[in-house]
Order: sequence, then C-alpha cells, then structure tokens
Amino acid sequence: MFTKILIANRGEIACRVIKTAHKMGIKTVAIYSDADREALHVKMADEAIHIGPSPANQSYIVIERVMDAVRQSGAQAVHPGYGFLSENARFAQALATEGVAFVGPPVGAIEKMGDKITSKKIAQDAGVSTVPGYLGEIGDADEAVKISNQVGYPVMIKASAGGGGKGMRVAWNDAQAREGFQSSKNEAASSFGDDRLFIEKFITRPRHIEIQVLCDSHGNGIYLGERECSIQRRNQKVVEEAPSPFLDETTRRAMGEQAVMLAKAVDYASAGTVEFIVDGERNFYFLEMNTRLQVEHPVTELITGVDLVEQMLRVANGEELSIAQDDVKLNGWAIENRLYAEDPYRGFLPSIGRLTRYRPPVEIAEKSHVVRNDTGVFEGGEISMYYDPMIAKLCTWAPTRAQAIEHMRHALDGFEMEGIGHNLPFLSAVMDHPVFISGDMTTAFIEEQYPDGFQGVELPDAALRRIAASAAAMHRVAEIRRTRVSGRMDNHERRVGTKWVVTIHGLGQGQGMAVTIDADRGGSNVSFEDGTVIRVTSDWTPGDQLAVLTVDDEMLMLKVGKISGGFRIRSRGADMKVHVRTPRQAELAALMPEKLPPDTSKFLLCPMPGLIVKVDVEAGDEVQEGQALCTVEAMKMENILRAEKKGVVAKINAIAGDSLAVDDVILEFE
Repeated sequence: MFTKILIANRGEIACRVIKTAHKMGIKTVAIYSDADREALHVKMADEAIHIGPSPANQSYIVIERVMDAVRQSGAQAVHPGYGFLSENARFAQALATEGVAFVGPPVGAIEKMGDKITSKKIAQDAGVSTVPGYLGEIGDADEAVKISNQVGYPVMIKASAGGGGKGMRVAWNDAQAREGFQSSKNEAASSFGDDRLFIEKFITRPRHIEIQVLCDSHGNGIYLGERECSIQRRNQKVVEEAPSPFLDETTRRAMGEQAVMLAKAVDYASAGTVEFIVDGERNFYFLEMNTRLQVEHPVTELITGVDLVEQMLRVANGEELSIAQDDVKLNGWAIENRLYAEDPYRGFLPSIGRLTRYRPPVEIAEKSHVVRNDTGVFEGGEISMYYDPMIAKLCTWAPTRAQAIEHMRHALDGFEMEGIGHNLPFLSAVMDHPVFISGDMTTAFIEEQYPDGFQGVELPDAALRRIAASAAAMHRVAEIRRTRVSGRMDNHERRVGTKWVVTIHGLGQGQGMAVTIDADRGGSNVSFEDGTVIRVTSDWTPGDQLAVLTVDDEMLMLKVGKISGGFRIRSRGADMKVHVRTPRQAELAALMPEKLPPDTSKFLLCPMPGLIVKVDVEAGDEVQEGQALCTVEAMKMENILRAEKKGVVAKINAIAGDSLAVDDVILEFE
C-alpha cells in the first residue's frame, strides 16, 4: 500500500480523503491556494504545499502546478477528489508519465466517459438505454436553435465536459435556446476549460437516480445500489438519499447491471457513478458517467458499510476487489443534505463572508442511528467567492426512511451557523414537506413547490404555541437574571410577573397570545386563554444561542438570538421575531406605526457578491419586463439579472470586470 498520497483538491472532499488515508496509516499532502492558507484541509494533512493564487484556473486546475507539488512531496499516488482535475485525462496521463498512481480510473476510461458526447455513443453501442438527442458538436447559437427544433422542445443544453450543474440550461423555445447556448458555453469554458456543448431531449417529470459502481483492474465489477438525487436547484443536487423510495428490486437490478456493463465496456477500474433519468413508469435512460467519487457518496457508504475512498486506494494499488455482488447488502436508509453558502431568501444566490459561528451537531455512530457531517470549514473561517459554495454534507442513517428523516430534522435544528447566508432553513423545510415525506418527488420539486422562491415556513398553530410557551419560559429566566444583576430586590422570582403577551412575527403570523406562567423548580406550566397548558423544561441560560427544551415530553430545539423585548427564534425553516411583553406593553406596542422598508424599485441592486461579466443596456435605453440587464458571476455560476418591469435606464454604475458586494447599485431607472 502507498505510504504517502497527495490530495489534488480542497475543502470538504480533501478532508474526507485525509480521514480514510490516516485510518489506513497513509501520510497525506494537501495543496492550497492563497485563499486557502488557513483552510481545514491544510491543517489536517501531514504536510501542505502552496500552488498559486486564489482563482482555481491559476492554482487547483493548473496541471503543472499540481505536478510540481507532487514532485516536491514525493507522493506515490494522487487522489483528485471531485471537480477540478478529477476527470481530466491529461492530468491522469501526466501522473502516469511521472510514475505516480492516479486514484481513479484509467486514462482511456476518463477520455471516453468524461466526455458526455462520446459516453452516450459508447452507451448506445453497449446496449444501455439513452436519451434522444444530438451528440455532435454545436458551432453557434443559430445551430443550437436549429438542433433544438429537430430534437423537439423542451431540450437540455449541456457542457460536454460538465458536471455539478455547471454549463447546463433547459430551453423551452428558440429564445431560451439561443440565450442558454451562450451562458452554457461561457460557464463551461470558465469551469472546465472546454466549451463544447450538446443537446438532448429534456424528460418531463423526471427523477434523477444514479448507480454507484466499483471496479478493479482484474475485470471485476459490482454495483452498490442507487442514490435518489431528484431534489435539485439550478441542476445541482441539494438532497440525496439511498436507496431510492421509487425503485423496485427489478428496476434496481436492471439499472445496476447496465451500469456495470457500461463500466466494463471501457475497462473501468475505480469507484464511479452512472447517472440515469427515470420517468414515472420506471423507464430509465443513461445520462452520464462520472469517472470519480461523487459528492453524495456518504449515503452509499452508510447503507452498505463500504468505505469508497479506501476501495479507490486499494484498486489504485493494484488490488482485487474483496467484495462480490452477492456480498452487497443494502441496510437501512441514509439521507444527505448539502449545506451551501447560498441565501434561499434571495433565490439561492451565493453568499460569502466569515463564519462567525459554526457548530455542527455532534457526530454519532450507533446501531440505532448515525449522524455524520463531512465538512471543510471551521468557526472563524472565510467562505471565498472563488470556489463552490458547499460548506458541509450533513448525513443521517437509520433503519427506516421515516427514522432517518426524523434524525435529520433534529440534526438540522441543532446546526448553528452564522455570518453568511445559508440554506439551513430551506433544508429544514424540505424535511417537513409532504411531497418529500411521501417520496414522490421529481427534479422539478423546488420550482414546483416554491414557484415564487423560498420565503420561509409558516408553522402550524400547534408548533407556534410550543414556541410561544418556550419563549415565555425563556423570557422569565432572562428577567430573573436581570433582576438579580440589578440587585434591587432579594426575591427576584416574585419581582418577575406571571402574565405575558407573546407575539410572533413571521410568515403568516403576527397575533398576540396571552399566557400565564406557573413556575416551579422543575420548569414552567404555561397556560393559554383557552385553557391549554403546556409544560416547558430546559437548562437554557440567557446568552445561549441554541435552546434545547422539553415541551410536553417532546424535545424542541430552537436557535435563539436576543432582540429588544424578546427573541429572534429560528425553527424548522421559520425565522421569527418573538416579543414577550407585559399586557400593558403589548397594548402600547399595538399602537406603534409600522416601519416600512425603503423603496428600491428604481435601482438594480447586486443580489450577491460577484463579478460583472457584462452589461447589456446603456443609459437612455427603454427596457421591457424580463429583459436581460446584466450578468453577474459568483462561485463559478453565471446569473442573468432581468428587468422586473418596463422602464428607462437613467444611469449605469458598474461595468464589466467590476467586483461588487451585496446590494451595490448596478444601474438606476428614471
């Protein structure tokens, strides 16, 4: 076995590979850019080598820089992780020339399967079911429109060398095909250095289900079940689970056997993933093969007990698989939630900044359930604009799907993260959504269930009462502490009143609830006007940002922040201001005028930190609703900003190449 490997990646996946390598007694070498000098993967590795400036195209994906680090370190093998150079045949060849093992498939397999056009042709020849489409190269937007009409709308425009949702657009008409062609081409060039595109039929009501394969260089190949990856936004996965709640054993076996057949057709050797689109009748079509480790590999590890990184290292070392197909047993259910530095309230646009608070739930590995958090960040660390916005992958496992979901809910409730916009509230909302709970979702889940974007969650009345009772009990504790600090009265508890009005301001809420608190040494009985009594116990103390309470014998976790006259409370995707006032204070508060937000309708504000790629209008131009105004790039994604209504451009405040912060004014309207 190797004694030293280099990880040609960063962040969460680099940390993941380091963990298994150390478990196997293998020393590790990290590489890092300027932006990653203090990164977690650098701290975890046995040694680290600087490879260049912050942009990936000047560091992590520059083959010669990585090769210099390999030579300098004396590493015997390189694990590429995912993204960056993981599916770059030239990199794998450079390692082979240097006599260094590539922890991945042979160069020929990467070339054949890494190119989506070639892979589809091979899949067709191998007898694998494929999606109708045009597999030749497309020269320009006019040709893209012509081909789209031949295939028939809707179509998917995709980067041949793409992955992770980059360089992909769905077009439903000629205008979208023309625009999508240019955006996909730009993203593909910047992300992969390869702007070739192809077009295929877009399957409506699809599910995205993939098969994990594992092959060695001795002709052995197996599949390790499937992963359901249907919940996506901008063609990038957000929630994954294994197994799929949709497949039956017959379909699973057919997909698995075809996946292995395809892998063997290209002499594949390593871990890899064959992705399929599956329609409502369980017809499946080959989508692509990822010749690398997938982001969502932990859910497969959790249901099979197989460490895929370890298997990749053993295969790269020339060993035969120690697992046969009959040895693969799917045990229980696993769910993965991807935590992104994206603001769900702003259309999931990227967010950057410092993690002022980062406290994941405690990892657990018990027979009853597992909580696993694969991450590459730490409290106080910086989320950079240069790389993918994923912060962590939170996973849970349990014997049943319902139990895995429930453990995930609690894990999300207890995950503390501050300083940046993030998608924790959205993930909590998904875990409680009836469509997800039913397992009957498609890749259109987000756009169908949140057509106007994610605005938060409106909690049911029973949940609001539990929160109101908890807030009242916490406020009482805070008031007792305040009177003790003031030192003005010996009997502090008598000084604090028993009657309060709790007002919850959030999505769909705003009414006050009068409550009476009867406290004892064990906790508080909170009575409502209709006679309902809720028992609240907790060891929460003022200043704690996570409150773990028992409410009527059920656990409730709340993220708590202090505001004037109450708390900011976040729970299960809801973000609320909860005021706890005396009856007289509540009476007076109701008379206060509501503060209106400023009018920004005459400005186009930058919705995220990013780089202006181009401005499509000039001062004096009349624009129509939906017209493209400019393009902003952040975290490797292009975002086209459009006019919300008809108007005339009065002033342009930014030009291509400008780097802007959130809410910077790009242009003004008359």
